[in-house]
Amino acid sequence: MIGWASPPYYDSNRKVLHWAKELKFGESEINTLNYNLRVLGRKGIFLINAIADMKALPQVKQNVDKVLSSVSFNSGSKYEDFDPKMDNVAAYTVGGLVAGKVLAKAGFFVFLAKFWKLIAVALAASGGYILNFFKSKKKNQEIETSEEPQISNDDKSDQEINS
Repeated sequence: MIGWASPPYYDSNRKVLHWAKELKFGESEINTLNYNLRVLGRKGIFLINAIADMKALPQVKQNVDKVLSSVSFNSGSKYEDFDPKMDNVAAYTVGGLVAGKVLAKAGFFVFLAKFWKLIAVALAASGGYILNFFKSKKKNQEIETSEEPQISNDDKSDQEINS
C-alpha cells in the first residue's frame, strides 16, 4: 500500500463509509486504485469496490452517487429500521470496518493461540506416522536387495559342466 488515495470518511446522511487506497504491485509503473464503499444496513453491510488505475480516481469519485443510488436494502433491513429493543448493536466500529481484513486475520491468530498445543500434537503424530511409514518401507527394500541367492551344490555342478 502506497497510501490513502482518499482517506476514510463517514457520510452520516447516507450511512456510507468511503475510503480509497493507492496500491503498487510488483514493478508496475502504474499504481492501482482500490476504492471501497460500505453501505450500512440494519443487520449488515453492502460492500462495493472499484478497482482501476490511479488515473481513474476522479471518474470513480464523480460516479459514486450514481452507484450508491442503485443500492437499497429491503424494507425492514435499512439502517433506519434499527430497533434497539430487538436488534443487537454491531460489534464493529467504523475503524473496524476499514481494518476488517486485519481483524479477521487477528481472529485466526487468536484461534491458533488457543489451540496451538492440540495442533502441535496432531502435527507431531502425523509426522511420526509418515516418518515410520517411509523408514519401514526403506528397511524392507534393504532386506530384499541385500539377500544373495543361495546356490545349492547341485546347481554348482551344473554351472561347472555348462562352462
